[in-house]
Amino acid sequence: MTAGFSGEVAEYYAKYRRGYPPQLFDALEEMFALGAGDVVLDLGCGTGQLTVPLASRVGSVIAMDPEPDMLRLARESAALGAARNVTCVLGGDTDVPALGALLGPGSLAMTVVGTALHWMRPDDLFPVLLPLFRARGGIAVVANGAPLWHQDTPWSRALRAALERHFGRPLRASCGTDPDDRRRYERQLEAAGYKDVREIVIEYRDELSFDQLLGGVYSATSVELLPAPEERTVFAARVRQALGPEDRLPETVRVSALVGRAG
Repeated sequence: MTAGFSGEVAEYYAKYRRGYPPQLFDALEEMFALGAGDVVLDLGCGTGQLTVPLASRVGSVIAMDPEPDMLRLARESAALGAARNVTCVLGGDTDVPALGALLGPGSLAMTVVGTALHWMRPDDLFPVLLPLFRARGGIAVVANGAPLWHQDTPWSRALRAALERHFGRPLRASCGTDPDDRRRYERQLEAAGYKDVREIVIEYRDELSFDQLLGGVYSATSVELLPAPEERTVFAARVRQALGPEDRLPETVRVSALVGRAG
């Protein structure tokens, strides 16, 4: 994985990234028969959007991320949520073999990986995780909707055009959320030996305020590209001009979980 989402970017991430619907956790609990004796790994946990809801359904959650500021905010989120069964570990996908050596085979009920997977090497990661799962355990690769600038709405297309003008380059990456990426992950899971690989989809309608949209953009911008504080008023005005005066921006959020069992 790569770092670069520290400092203010991590703060924006904690404040503005949307959470996950309860139906997702219900589906994962049923799929992997999660219970009070189970250990779950949230790999690339960010600021804890998956970690904290999972903590109330299992015995313990290992929240692992290579960015110290993300991990600090995940720890704070766990404390605010009274999730005392969360252990925060500094590390990324290349550290999973060492973690596995400490935990031992059959020690995990589930690993959940969110959008951070697009920074990882799935072909290496998926096979390494496989022996760590208990019976009926497995992996969930979760996408929490398309990036704000890749949605099928007029405001999203206007946002994308404004951001491409600002950054001076096309914004093609979908952060692992588009159909081609999902199919590639599915093939990689099957090639690694996972069984019953399938997709769980939950869709819902929501609305964003302009402040939420802007905060979401900042949360997805690396520290090197984040507009300086003195430039943000002008940046926000340019985005506002591109989107128009509407302050409630409708979106359809498609939450996808690619799941596969160890056996």
